[in-house]
Amino acid sequence: MKLLLINGNTNAAITDRAVAHTRAALPRLGLSGTVAGVTARFGAHYIATRAASAIAQHAVLDALAEHGAGHDGIIIACFGDPGLEAARELSTLPVVGMADASLTIGFRQASPIAFITGGAAWVPMLEEFCLLRGYSREQVLVRAVAPDGGMIAADPDGAIALLAQAARDAAAEGAGAVVLGGAGLAGLAPQVAAASGIAVLDSLDCAVLAVAEAVAQPSPTPTP
Repeated sequence: MKLLLINGNTNAAITDRAVAHTRAALPRLGLSGTVAGVTARFGAHYIATRAASAIAQHAVLDALAEHGAGHDGIIIACFGDPGLEAARELSTLPVVGMADASLTIGFRQASPIAFITGGAAWVPMLEEFCLLRGYSREQVLVRAVAPDGGMIAADPDGAIALLAQAARDAAAEGAGAVVLGGAGLAGLAPQVAAASGIAVLDSLDCAVLAVAEAVAQPSPTPTP
């Protein structure tokens, strides 16, 4: 399985982090394959606003057009999945997003679930994302810590206590499983789970599982 990760941020370090995490995740998840990554050519260094997310939709489609050929599946490695529906419209390959996949995988584990991410501005955006897919605020508790994902990626150890407390708070509100949302948070789930005592899923792991399932399914007739 040949995967392409498209980072809608212009932060190449996040792309490298996501690619490294995915390569390590494949055997851990019982999968095999190769992973390549591409960083958005334009837009925000780290998406934290509606405007930046809107620009990232164009950047994701630009990257898909330039680099999408020769792969089996595409992961939009940016929580919030900018350009997901449009990418699915344009590509004959399976395209998954981290947030969309986290809903699918998360609800296999428990209900309700919680999304924990970096940056308060993401809370209403992700609540709307879930509502559009039929999940209420009671089904998906969206919570955020103050540092955004780029800050967390720059100092992951410094964010563990904050994320663990957010996980405990979400569990106290009834969440049966917690998803750490964001490429900048990739790889932190085991540490947060250990610090909080709560079941914690990694949103990039969820995307890898979802794209592997999609690749394994018979391909539909391509749309011209």
